[in-house]
Amino acid sequence: MERITQQKLAIAAVLERAECPLTPPEILARASKAVPRLGVATVYRALRSLRKEKRIVVVEIPGEAPRYETATRGHHHHFFCNDCRRVFEVPECSSKLAELAPPRFQVLDHEIILYGKCPNCQTRNGSFPDAMSADD
Repeated sequence: MERITQQKLAIAAVLERAECPLTPPEILARASKAVPRLGVATVYRALRSLRKEKRIVVVEIPGEAPRYETATRGHHHHFFCNDCRRVFEVPECSSKLAELAPPRFQVLDHEIILYGKCPNCQTRNGSFPDAMSADD
């Protein structure tokens, strides 16, 4: 049985409060407020332990560093902003995804990542959320 340390408790609390999946440096920055002098190696050890305990899951975006979130959020998907590189949760899942599979194929699981620009980056770059692009 692993020890429950202040560092691990602080890291778990950061992930519980997080509004989106976080990278280890983001976790370190937030947890350091509660536990000064927290080290990056300790963050990685705690993340490994929390994963082993199935309390957190990895969110993998191709070409990006792994991010982590609590396992209690249930099934959902993610939106990746190409500009600011943040990841946002997409709370709903379409019930029609199985229809995308070829005939006679059985869908057992799925993961969807949407790519684009978040509202802040759209405003900063002069494009607007409701505007259709020329390619649409």
